[in-house]
Amino acid sequence: MSTPHAETADARRLGLVMDAAFYVLLAASLARFLIRHHDTPRASWVIGLSVLLAVLYALDARSDRHRDRPDHPLRPWRTVWFGSVVAVWAVLVVLGPSFAWCAVPLLFLALRILPQRVALALSVPLTALVVCTQIRLAGWLDPNLLLAPPAVAAIVISVFVYMRRQTERQAVLIADLVRTRAELTGIERREGMLEERGRLAMEIHDTLAQGLSSQRMLLQAAELVWAEDTARAREHVRTAAGIADRNLAEARRFVHDLAPAELAENGSLAAALRTLAARETGAGESAAALGGLTVNLQFDGVPADLPARVESTLLRIAQGALANVREHAGAATATITLTYLGDQVVLDIADDGCGFDPERLTSEPERGHGLPAIRARVRQFGGAVTIESAPGEGTVLSAAIPLERS
Repeated sequence: MSTPHAETADARRLGLVMDAAFYVLLAASLARFLIRHHDTPRASWVIGLSVLLAVLYALDARSDRHRDRPDHPLRPWRTVWFGSVVAVWAVLVVLGPSFAWCAVPLLFLALRILPQRVALALSVPLTALVVCTQIRLAGWLDPNLLLAPPAVAAIVISVFVYMRRQTERQAVLIADLVRTRAELTGIERREGMLEERGRLAMEIHDTLAQGLSSQRMLLQAAELVWAEDTARAREHVRTAAGIADRNLAEARRFVHDLAPAELAENGSLAAALRTLAARETGAGESAAALGGLTVNLQFDGVPADLPARVESTLLRIAQGALANVREHAGAATATITLTYLGDQVVLDIADDGCGFDPERLTSEPERGHGLPAIRARVRQFGGAVTIESAPGEGTVLSAAIPLERS
């Protein structure tokens, strides 16, 4: 689709072609007249009027005619100028019928600078004058001379009106396109904001909320044993402070969309999962008064290099799943299993907690951010999440992510 600038350039080029055609036809008509009637008294008048017409036409040649549109009022001086050009040309046609050929560029100019109704009305006397002079020149009622000029005028007018309407439709389409692009930009901006909010919600649930929950448990445990065992209470407080430091580092990293702290510090998903398992087990031992959790870690298959985003996602899933186990399952043991299957990688988190009815997940809306966040993380890679559980029999959460292979 062309731009308004391109349309302006095309209009200028077309105007230049028509201007050149006018001068060529004027010169050819003058030359034909002088060749055949150079010795007649009219010759000096024809030469003078031809020069006058050329000068008059040139007075407006440098104006921005492409800015003249039918919906804009015609400036008074342009009306006087165009009337003078047509008047001089009409006298020339009476003196020399061959000057009638200049009617085509003049008609085109009228369509460009005059309101459409005025231009159409003016085309009638212009065409009639051409027909009369050509019949006078031929000396008899030639059907070709009678019908050809109106046909040419009709073709010129039809083509010009069609092109103008096409240009107007194109301008409307361009305006609609610009407006639609602006609307899409606004929609994409809002979607980006919502996506970023969702990402932050998942990150906060899997990191900050998990850490704050651990800190609360540790501080509650410290309060319970403060009077009887000050040293143990201080250990709980120190552990809570360490978790607070890790949470601060996590907050800074996910704000900048960096990898989780465990991956940055340990350099691999396996090492990061070991750190996570040790920390969760350590936190459970420190909070033994409130019920501890032992986290085991297993690896199956041939280890493979995973994309950084996949490693980050799997670690976040493990963090979120362990947070759910600690807060809702009442489990004593949880096992993380990372399995490499060649075309996909599978992360399983199993616990021996109270379990639940998975059918409730499909019949009732999920509350909180835990499972919805895990499903959203896996969905962005085209993976799947399955949950196996029953009341009193524990839970197994499995997240499978396909791997692209060249």
